[in-house]
Amino acid sequence: MNAKWIGLLAGAAAGAVAGGVALGVAELFAAFAGGAQASPLIAVGSAGITLTPEWLKEFAIRHFGTNDKLVLLMSLGVGIGILALVIGIVAKRYLKVGLAGFAAFGVIGAVAAVTRPTGGWTTVIPSIAGCLAGMVALFLLVRDRSYVITSENGETSTDTDRRSLLVTGAGAVAVGGVSGLGGELLLKRDNVDSARKAVRLPRAASLAKPVPKGAQIRLPGMTPFVTPNKDFYRVDTALTLPQISPRDWRLRIHGMVDHVVELSFDDLLKRPMLERDITLSCVSNQVGGRYAGNARWLGASLADLLRQAGVRSGADQILSRSSDGFTISTPIETIMDGRDALLAVGMNGEALPVAHGFPARMIVPELYGYVSATKWVVDLKVTRFATDKAYWTKRRYADHAPIKTLSRIDVPQSFARVKAGRVPVAGTAWAQHRGIDLVEVRIDNGPWRRAELAPVPGLDTWRQWVLEWDATPGSHRLEVRATDGTGAVQPSKRVPVIPDGATGWHSVVVTVI
Repeated sequence: MNAKWIGLLAGAAAGAVAGGVALGVAELFAAFAGGAQASPLIAVGSAGITLTPEWLKEFAIRHFGTNDKLVLLMSLGVGIGILALVIGIVAKRYLKVGLAGFAAFGVIGAVAAVTRPTGGWTTVIPSIAGCLAGMVALFLLVRDRSYVITSENGETSTDTDRRSLLVTGAGAVAVGGVSGLGGELLLKRDNVDSARKAVRLPRAASLAKPVPKGAQIRLPGMTPFVTPNKDFYRVDTALTLPQISPRDWRLRIHGMVDHVVELSFDDLLKRPMLERDITLSCVSNQVGGRYAGNARWLGASLADLLRQAGVRSGADQILSRSSDGFTISTPIETIMDGRDALLAVGMNGEALPVAHGFPARMIVPELYGYVSATKWVVDLKVTRFATDKAYWTKRRYADHAPIKTLSRIDVPQSFARVKAGRVPVAGTAWAQHRGIDLVEVRIDNGPWRRAELAPVPGLDTWRQWVLEWDATPGSHRLEVRATDGTGAVQPSKRVPVIPDGATGWHSVVVTVI
């Protein structure tokens, strides 16, 4: 290998090692200066989410699902790695330019951290410390280590102190690795899993109605009527899960109120608890999609909390904020009209999982999550839509977003091969707080046929249905539509999720053999 390629590889290696040192040291300092939220990687990733166009966010959710954040972090890591390689190659010849490149990284990370909703001046420390450590490592790795060799006959040549270079490189790798590992271990001290497991939920003052026998249609591949916590969908903007100890959690209700109300977690658990079965759905759910789930929630009445604060005339919105600064706007009328709007602490018989909002979250039946389901909630501001805008309403989404009537075919799945004869066609439909009164299925554009509806405990859950079909050999198209409790029929036209949710008839194509 010629000297040119050796130089390029050496520079690339130096950049990679220096980048590793920068990230490792930054993670270590983040453990003392704001936690994971102060990590440059998380801060820049979160800023990227904020700046990403809505169509690209929907693309990521649609194609990567709950792995969208992992894909983002991996992509960000790969991008940083490539830039570190380039900086190292440049620094091998133009050291000052390479150092300036690392300095730019530090500035970007610091700005991203301090401009976050929860950012403070201490959150810039990890980026600055990592930047300085990376610059020192780069300088030591690419500085001129050549020396002159004079032979016995008087000829001269140059060589490199390879041993010194290897020692420096090994030391830099050790610093980066130990710092990064130390940072991760220190950040785990904030993990609230043990505190969550220690929570003893109070008995509900108002129990949920029993789930009727037959609510679950017993067919292979059918959606469970009650979604297990581990399978419940998660769509949010948090790259790292907020870790809030119950002893530190506080909720503040303020704004257009007669009295500011502040609650600790113990205060919340002492309030009368309601237990309710409620289906949630994400506005990003496509026709036939899986971003919907049904659970038994336990929580205090949101309406009672607002009555305690005293909502002033003219207020029409609750602007709720999570611990990481994310905001959601909810129409006050949907909380105060008698529906079971909750400040939830339990999910399917246990304390809320961290991924679903522990210690507390909002639940408002019939509304898409982006206008109702604030996780890790710590602040409720009583205000007006004309005065305050939330995260998604600033991005062209509707501020009033009732869940649309939807139905889907769960069995058989699209492109399935089934045997001729009696074939059950089954699925799930929902129109929370309105209920499902009718589900119809048609085959190959034929007449609509009424499906049999399973019983449900109330209007706020989804409803399963089944139709027996005499299948004949060939390829067939199956479609479904639902009618809600108000008599409104699910529209046939497909519309995108922006600004207030997708709709249209779900269909599958199957082959009968």
